[in-house]
Amino acid sequence: MIRYALTIFSSAFLLFLVQPILAKQVLPWFGGSAAVWSTCLMFFQFVLLCGYAYADWSVRYLRPRMQVLLHGTLLIISLFSLPIIASSQWKPTGNEDPASLILGLLTATIGLPYFLLSTTGPLLQAWFNRSYPQATNVYRLFALSNGASLIALIAYPFVVEPYTTTEQQSISWSVAYGLFVVLCISSAYLSLGGQGTPLNTKPTSSTPERAPRVGDYLLWMTLAAMGSFMLIAVTNHITHDVASVPFLWIVPLSLYLLSFVLCFEGRSWYKRNVFFLPLAILVPAMAWGLHAHGGVLNIKQAIPLFCAGLLVMCMFFHGELAALKPSPRYLTSFYLMISLGGAVGGLLIGFVAPKLFNTYYEFGLGLILTTLLAAYLPRRRMLPDPLRSNAMWWRKFSRGANPQRIILPSLALIATLVTSYHVYTYVDMLSNETRVMSRNFYGTLRVKDYGSTEPSDGTRRLLHGVIMHGEQFLSPARQREATSYYGPTSGVGRIIRLKTEHAASIRVGVIGLGAGTLAVYGRPQDFYRFYEINPQVVALAQSEFSYLKNSSAHIQTVLGDARLSLEREQIASYDIIVIDAFSSDSIPTHLMTQQAMAVYLKNLKPDGVIAFHTTNRFINLPPVIKRIADYFNLSTSLISDSPSEESPLSNTDWVLVTRSQVLLQQSLLSESASEIDKIPHLPIWTDSFNNLFRVLKN
Repeated sequence: MIRYALTIFSSAFLLFLVQPILAKQVLPWFGGSAAVWSTCLMFFQFVLLCGYAYADWSVRYLRPRMQVLLHGTLLIISLFSLPIIASSQWKPTGNEDPASLILGLLTATIGLPYFLLSTTGPLLQAWFNRSYPQATNVYRLFALSNGASLIALIAYPFVVEPYTTTEQQSISWSVAYGLFVVLCISSAYLSLGGQGTPLNTKPTSSTPERAPRVGDYLLWMTLAAMGSFMLIAVTNHITHDVASVPFLWIVPLSLYLLSFVLCFEGRSWYKRNVFFLPLAILVPAMAWGLHAHGGVLNIKQAIPLFCAGLLVMCMFFHGELAALKPSPRYLTSFYLMISLGGAVGGLLIGFVAPKLFNTYYEFGLGLILTTLLAAYLPRRRMLPDPLRSNAMWWRKFSRGANPQRIILPSLALIATLVTSYHVYTYVDMLSNETRVMSRNFYGTLRVKDYGSTEPSDGTRRLLHGVIMHGEQFLSPARQREATSYYGPTSGVGRIIRLKTEHAASIRVGVIGLGAGTLAVYGRPQDFYRFYEINPQVVALAQSEFSYLKNSSAHIQTVLGDARLSLEREQIASYDIIVIDAFSSDSIPTHLMTQQAMAVYLKNLKPDGVIAFHTTNRFINLPPVIKRIADYFNLSTSLISDSPSEESPLSNTDWVLVTRSQVLLQQSLLSESASEIDKIPHLPIWTDSFNNLFRVLKN
């Protein structure tokens, strides 16, 4: 029995550990977008579904010896896929569909090993049941599997990533997978010695076992799909619209896995009567949180609210699912429907919702569906009610009526009405007076006009999530003013002004277009090239803002990942390279590495300057850039700007990097410059090693 448990534990651990390892390898190739992780997650869910389908088919239609022979052969073949290092031939050129390219890359790199890891849980539970037919709770192995996944998920950012490079991670994982193959084959051979009755044969007991009906299969899939759906919806919201804290997606995914562990562990952690009241309170509260304070709920309130709500919802979905689990004879079919539901939930969020909605409306819709499901289930099926049977006060209150059939559905319907009201308010808030809303692989964009008591002060903003990525005055007389993060007193404004004072013409490369604000500094003899990975940003900058078309400089836009574009270009000889490629508030780590700096220096004039925009609420980026600059013997200067509250400009931090120390001593720069405080023992960031937890602000 220990060997089965160890095999299931190791497979689940490797299954979840490989996800961040592969995602981090390919993240720099696709602009560091958070959508890379979402696409990877959809791939892993789909392959997991295929693995569960294979396990169900194998147990149903193959004799035990043939199951072991086939699975052992596939495990040996999968060893030829190692090590799991993504080939550079999958790097995008700028015109491909990023989602399709990522899916192809993952299939070629990890497809077969991941498929076989995903089969281990249901397949070995079936073999365990054959070897130990008298075991009382084979489903506890499912809880063990999710517990191992949870440990791997938490271990990666805290134990694995800070101390190893991505190449070391890939090689270590590949070695561990080889050991797993040996363990799995030995467990398979052990199962042939079992004396029990194989699954999916007729039971020998005189007590008939009810076979699952179509409604059971659909309900299994629906509950699993809702769990997956709300996991991704909550993750998208808190990382896109609340705070882009590094690896914040770990928290909701950990809660999701924890609910599986608690619900299938076998000790009845889920009680319908206990969880319905928190569910009826937290789901409407989450809907309120979507629009509270103009959609910008304080992070100290938002994160606990949405995470607590997700945990209660997942306990509801997975607790009801565990209560519906069939006899072990049908466990592979049960797991297949769970996997199918997980894949359906992921597909609805990843592919269907972006086609139907121009922003994250699916979150609110999921909240309403949750309350409707909560109203339906008590009417369909009663669970044991310890409160009603053991508490005198409850019996008096219910007056003989089972609360599961009357009180709980009524409570859920009230929650549905309140939730629907708040979701409607949220939708109205987003769409009211909004000129444009769009959505694609890289996130959601909005263009909205903001009025003022003075007509000349009205502005138009480009918003990525809740972060402003450019602002322009509506008054024609003020449309050529630099605003927000790019004012004349900001670090980038100062270096552009300094360069234009001493040169008849300058060449500027800007990584990250936004609204195109920096184009206002251009003179007729200047050249500005903007690198932008999101085609919708380019379209909005050209149609909704006039910075690009009204600029006196020669303007060019290049679509695709900026670093890959710079690598492919001939030497550009820029006077200034601006790094300002934030998606919402997330960090493009691949643009702040030793290798990235080498690319910038190749395209920079000897007296040129690289300006890094480091304004961030959560991450202390200047020490990272300072560490890389020191490696190349470059000079750095941190320029912080804090305009008055009446100013249309924003507080900013810019780090200037150059080969010329004399340049940084010019009064225009030195008067507002400050030294960068170093972080002791901070390793230099490279493409294979970077860790955002080391630079979190206190």
